[in-house]
Amino acid sequence: MSNPCPDEIIAEVQIPFRQLLDAAPDAMVISDQYGRIVLVNAMAEHMLGYSRAELIGQPIEILVPEQHRAGHGQYRQEYYQHPRTRPMGEGRELYAARKDGSLFCAEISLSPMEVNGSLLITSAIRDITERKQIQKALERQTQELTRSNTELEQFAYVASHDLQEPLRMVSSYAQLLARRYRGQLDSDADEFIEFMVDGATRMQALINDLLAYSRVGTKGKPFTRTDGNQIIQKVLESLRFIIEETHAHLAVEPLPVLIADEAQLVQLFQNLISNALKFRGERTPKIHISAKEKGDQVVFSVADNGIGIEPQYAERIFLLFQRLHTKKEYPGTGIGLAICKKIVERHGGQIWLESKPDEGTTFFFTLPLPAKEE
Repeated sequence: MSNPCPDEIIAEVQIPFRQLLDAAPDAMVISDQYGRIVLVNAMAEHMLGYSRAELIGQPIEILVPEQHRAGHGQYRQEYYQHPRTRPMGEGRELYAARKDGSLFCAEISLSPMEVNGSLLITSAIRDITERKQIQKALERQTQELTRSNTELEQFAYVASHDLQEPLRMVSSYAQLLARRYRGQLDSDADEFIEFMVDGATRMQALINDLLAYSRVGTKGKPFTRTDGNQIIQKVLESLRFIIEETHAHLAVEPLPVLIADEAQLVQLFQNLISNALKFRGERTPKIHISAKEKGDQVVFSVADNGIGIEPQYAERIFLLFQRLHTKKEYPGTGIGLAICKKIVERHGGQIWLESKPDEGTTFFFTLPLPAKEE
């Protein structure tokens, strides 16, 4: 029995399929079980540079890059033995050849169908050159950003570490001047010495906080199973004196077990609770800490009744050195919340706040829950 010629197959398939294929956004190439092209759509002509007449009856290998044509026949035969709908070349980067010999990165899906007893294969070809270019550009940008961030962290650590010793010397001598000569010189000299001591002290605090910020990513400890309730107990113990001094009321709901860097979670809660105590206004501080599971993560909240924050500053306060008040009103370096944000993001979470001026602020942050054991 002779093999049906392409013209006979074309007569069977082109009428019901032509209009449908021409409406498809991808290049559609239909071939028979012998690898001959029997039908193409308008997008195939446009994408591949051939006319329909030039493609009909040609082997499908005409669209395969020349260096791969010799081995393509074997792949095609194996597919025809076990035809199924699937992407072509899984795990490999594919290219299709145009009439002029140029190649483009392609995504190709194969689908078998039977028409009047004949097995036909539809190849849906999509040009993904632009997608690949965008993907590679994003990968380059990600690598560059990672490198840049690593360099910045290393620079911050080295600069902060190397500045410690000379600044410690300046601070020590400034304090020595203040102790020995306060009251022995004129009032201007006393004021100048006071400025020098205050400046050196604030610079030390700034460098220490900058060092802590740089260490979040570079000196973090491996994540381990960590009990949130024990974390809070450690934080409250470290803040016991200021809690007693301000007569603060703290309500802490039961907290879950997490997979986290324990030391960094202590720092996170300590910064948030310290902020609530610092920005308390005239009222007795009231702080409420809770956690609720939501899907595969837990949402923590640290709510206070302090001075609150204007809505327009809700994002700004998580940036380095961003302060909403003068150092005289509320001392600090403006790094604490930036450290909180970095710790949360290192753990794969997000941090945000809700606040009303003169009514209080609630900080929310998410952390992933440990995977449930089977």
